[in-house]
Amino acid sequence: MDGTIVDSTDAVIKHWQKIGEELGFDPEVILRTAHGRRSIDTLALYDPSKANWEYVSYMEGLIPRQYGTDAVEIPGARRLLASLEGACVPWAIVTSGTRSLVTGWLDVMKLPRPKNLVVAEDVDVGKPAPDCYLLGKDRLGLSAEKARGGILVIEDSPAGVQAGKAAGCKVIAVATTHSIGQLREAGSDWIVQDLRDVIFSGLDSTSGQIHIEIHNAHEE
Repeated sequence: MDGTIVDSTDAVIKHWQKIGEELGFDPEVILRTAHGRRSIDTLALYDPSKANWEYVSYMEGLIPRQYGTDAVEIPGARRLLASLEGACVPWAIVTSGTRSLVTGWLDVMKLPRPKNLVVAEDVDVGKPAPDCYLLGKDRLGLSAEKARGGILVIEDSPAGVQAGKAAGCKVIAVATTHSIGQLREAGSDWIVQDLRDVIFSGLDSTSGQIHIEIHNAHEE
């Protein structure tokens, strides 16, 4: 979600600066590995006593309330989600954030809320492991037969790209938080600047196949 639908980079930086100071660690060191990973996994590296869901959910739930004005929509995100919703296309948010963080940002930004949501607490192992996307497939009811045209993941971090690919999905990477080189090395199938270049163009009522146009993809 973060980096693909909402850009909360400034909010996340302020958040981890505060946490780093509380823990006695350099926030810059924490930030280099925190994006795209679950906070519980990051905290386990610096203070295992805080690596529990009660603390993490509380901590992340504060971010949209305290730093909500620091977040902006990823260009094209609202249009893409609205077009999927309007056509009753099944979609899900699969994120390394907690439920409190995700619902907080959706409320603050007034963005469409998916019927299916996979959050940090739902899996034992976070990205780059594929568990979250495999669970997302299950919640969307995407059997091998239904998904024969491919399942599309949109990601912004190398860990997320690796998770999507490991789950057998095609991955569009948006270069909002990481370099094109990093996203390409992670194995993304396409790289675009933001979601203005990803267009929902139709749903085949007979086959159920969804048609997505990808514009201005970065070449090798």
